[in-house]
Amino acid sequence: MTDIEIARNTKLEKIDKIVKKLGYKGEFSLYGNYKAKLPIEYGNKQGKLILVTAINPTKMGIGKTTVSIGLADALSKLHKNTCLALREPSLGPVFGIKGGATGGGYSQVAPMEDINLHFNGDFHAITSANNLLCSMIDNHLFQGNELNIDENNILFHRCLDLNDRALRSVTVGMGDKNGVERKDSFTITAASEIMAIMCLATDFDDLKQRLGNIAVALNKKGNLVYARDLKAENAMAILLKDALMPNIVQTLDHTPALVHLGPFANIAHGCNSVIATKMAMSYADYVVTEAGFGSDLGAEKFFDLKCRVANLKPNAVVLVATIGALKLHGGVAYENIKEENVEAVKIGMDNLYAHINTIYNQFKLPVVVALNRYTTDTLEEINTVLRELNEIKIDCVVCDVWGEGKKGTKKLAEKVIELCDKDNSTFEFAYDINSTIKQKIKDIATKVYGAKGVKFLPKAEETIKKLNALHLNKLPIIIAKTQYSLSDDAKLLNRPKDFYITIRDLELKNGAGFIVALAGSMLLMPGLSKTPNAVNMKIDNNYIIEGLF
Repeated sequence: MTDIEIARNTKLEKIDKIVKKLGYKGEFSLYGNYKAKLPIEYGNKQGKLILVTAINPTKMGIGKTTVSIGLADALSKLHKNTCLALREPSLGPVFGIKGGATGGGYSQVAPMEDINLHFNGDFHAITSANNLLCSMIDNHLFQGNELNIDENNILFHRCLDLNDRALRSVTVGMGDKNGVERKDSFTITAASEIMAIMCLATDFDDLKQRLGNIAVALNKKGNLVYARDLKAENAMAILLKDALMPNIVQTLDHTPALVHLGPFANIAHGCNSVIATKMAMSYADYVVTEAGFGSDLGAEKFFDLKCRVANLKPNAVVLVATIGALKLHGGVAYENIKEENVEAVKIGMDNLYAHINTIYNQFKLPVVVALNRYTTDTLEEINTVLRELNEIKIDCVVCDVWGEGKKGTKKLAEKVIELCDKDNSTFEFAYDINSTIKQKIKDIATKVYGAKGVKFLPKAEETIKKLNALHLNKLPIIIAKTQYSLSDDAKLLNRPKDFYITIRDLELKNGAGFIVALAGSMLLMPGLSKTPNAVNMKIDNNYIIEGLF
């Protein structure tokens, strides 16, 4: 059966039963029979935190969400009180290259259509709040510019939750009485500062403070102008008040899932909200969460940003790999990765080793490899991975998570419980928060990516000087770079050596509380492919949708 057929043949429980199963006793807001929002209330537990990450993926992903869901279901089957804490899908990938982000096969969160499309309005609220601030900036310029804003140094930009390359560079205010004409740009909503703020805020008061702290521009004296100077924070918070509450849904096996907010890991910090993660940990004994793309992106940002800000410590890490991705890193063309090639698997193992090294030796966390099995994988290819990892004493579990759901991840769940029970991790960050901006970037590039060093282009050097002058050099760093490579070159696969990371510029996200370093040619607004997923979608008179996966 297809993913959609499996989902439609599974009877869901009413969401009030799922809320009760989680142990939440307060009031909540229903969004139909199978979705709800929970007010921000914490329980009395301190659950184990399991992060699911991956090696560098193929363009179709690597099944990290599917493994996360299957793992949570398997933990529940082993009588562990378990909750998922996942990100919401963005409409960009849904209509772009990957389709939806609710898992697949017998490991799905549901209702799939609702989660993939406009899920409870969260992304729309973020887009509206973001663009409200933009309109207030331009209105301030038009109405006399009392704050003396330099229209050539606007730091905050518009956003949209779709892939649209035509909006990467735009001119606004054109025409008589339409405002001050200036250059602007659009970021995809998942990479917007409002999304990051929502994911890092701890409560509504913290949200308002962070919104007010957004640096919207420089004035003509070179000083920062903030959203609070425009008196925008309360109006933005009003738009975001419901979106700040976590959404609760369920897996096909009825495990509770808090699916809340969703920044990309290649151009943002790639983790679900702090609120949802901490709430899940306060009600469940085991919480399974994920960070986007490979450990070089999502996991590094989970450790160095989210854990630092929220005072979290993961108990175990699951590193997802596929035979197809290993063969891709081993030199096989994408169209040929379904064909057996044991030698390519051996070569591609270097990419897996790099990610193991990052988690185990750099961040000092216990790790188990989950080999996400596909029907095209051969026994010899699978045994090659098992033998290679056994030689370096790294546990590896083969998971048929798509075809068997919780049954296919039972052994993985048992290994995760074993790692959590040992709990002998020391957990270290990749950089010292008090280091210089350049040093923090170099630490991530060399310790996590394996780069030889970092090259800063003139524009980046100029921005770093400004940030230092504004005394903002103690903020955490996130690096926006390609997900396909450990380097900033998407074509440089496997485990490249003697490469440099090139930083072309940096962006201040003062409300979110970090600085974004732009590596290589990474863009903050994706474009559609020649044949996007949108052209394959269909809907009939009964509103039955096809093509969301």
